[in-house]
Amino acid sequence: MYRIKNGSPPTPDTDDFLQKLNSLAQQSLGQSKFFDPEEEVLVGRAPGRLDVMGGIADYSGSLVLQTTIREATHAAVQRDRSGTLTIVTLVNEPGREMAVEIPLADLERDGVPTEYECALAYFRQDQTRQWAGYVAGVFLVLMRERGITFEQGARILIDSSVPEGKGVSSSAALEVAVMSATAAAFGIELQASVLASLCQIVENRVAGAPCGIMDQMTSVCGVSGNLFALLCQPAEIVANIPIPSEMAFWGLDSGERHAVSGADYGDVRAAAFMGYVMIAAEAGLSIHHEAPGRLAVSDPHWRGYLANISPIDFERTFASHLPETISGEEFLARFSGTVDSVSQIKPERSYAVRVAASHPVYEHQRVKRFSELLNEQANNDRLELMGELMYQSHASYTACGLGSKGTDLLVELVREAGSVNGLYGARITGGGSGGTVAVLGRSDAVEAIKLVAERYATMTGHRPYIFSGSSPGAAEVGFLRLDARRR
Repeated sequence: MYRIKNGSPPTPDTDDFLQKLNSLAQQSLGQSKFFDPEEEVLVGRAPGRLDVMGGIADYSGSLVLQTTIREATHAAVQRDRSGTLTIVTLVNEPGREMAVEIPLADLERDGVPTEYECALAYFRQDQTRQWAGYVAGVFLVLMRERGITFEQGARILIDSSVPEGKGVSSSAALEVAVMSATAAAFGIELQASVLASLCQIVENRVAGAPCGIMDQMTSVCGVSGNLFALLCQPAEIVANIPIPSEMAFWGLDSGERHAVSGADYGDVRAAAFMGYVMIAAEAGLSIHHEAPGRLAVSDPHWRGYLANISPIDFERTFASHLPETISGEEFLARFSGTVDSVSQIKPERSYAVRVAASHPVYEHQRVKRFSELLNEQANNDRLELMGELMYQSHASYTACGLGSKGTDLLVELVREAGSVNGLYGARITGGGSGGTVAVLGRSDAVEAIKLVAERYATMTGHRPYIFSGSSPGAAEVGFLRLDARRR
């Protein structure tokens, strides 16, 4: 039986995970026990997140406000002399291989870590094991970005209560939990913000999902019972703001699956960066080629972020110069690329540039005002204003093409319930196109939330999962060191 040797006191869900770990430790995988009882095991824990305000504006430099959720991912890592990554997940999903073995040799060639493009293709060649890229990608990123040489492989056990495809950042929770446990197991020291940025590289370059930085930073640096304020330029922690006692945030799952790698999200992101390049050209900024398909802009005004453009300047000077839509082919003929290394511009696609570029300009202002209201005197007017900002954010998502029938219905049901029932605002979260809706209400409005969920279930046949409460981020929890040897 593995027991805690040292580390932070475990959370209640960690106790449950340790029971599962000990059960699996006694089982056989092939010809041997899954974990070697003579070697210690390191455990990392990382929560998912609820995107209260900010969302997709993160990649354009906006302020974002996030809160960690109670649901979390655990990863147990033990060094293994075999030179193989043996990855087992306890999350049973249809079409997923539960146990995957990846030789470390597959992540390098002639002693040199493989290119990210090759790793992306490697993990995508088999859909049943594609999920393992989020785990093995941690090792590749540490090799490429930190110069780490892994002389040993690892046995990795994954368990998660963060539901996938709900827009609450299950992928970031997985990456952060694995990165935390791996760093502890191999004696790699990483500052919290560095750990988060490395996890973003895993998602962007190995998994191929063009997310911004807010998911990983929240999972690492969020504090239970707080709103995590992050200025994404690229990742400046502003504060962990205690959620006032009279208000609460919930998440309602629409039942419509969200994928950050989906075409809608990718197209909107690409269109936003296309808009930035067009604005830079209109402003007379110096634009030069940095690499094939990649531009660099000398930008002393906005430091490369659309969020730094004021709404007044945007409307007066730039909006009219942005096309409502433009084909990828036409844009590439004029500019040959954007400043974004993650998104891809496809010649055959049409991109809604003006609305995609305007969203972060206005969202940044909405989030700043929302943040200010958190610190103002508690009254009904404050909650009404905060709720209106959430409704405006939702409408902007919809204008970008990132809405969905289910999330629109949930937002409308919250609006119908209204302040008389203690509910003040709602918006789609994360990458949009389904997933979860964030709701603001009085802390005593639990019954109103349940009623919204019941009405949605009656109208759609899907009963929403209700996300409530929060839990510590990975940096607050740290890691656990387990030892099975008798003393």
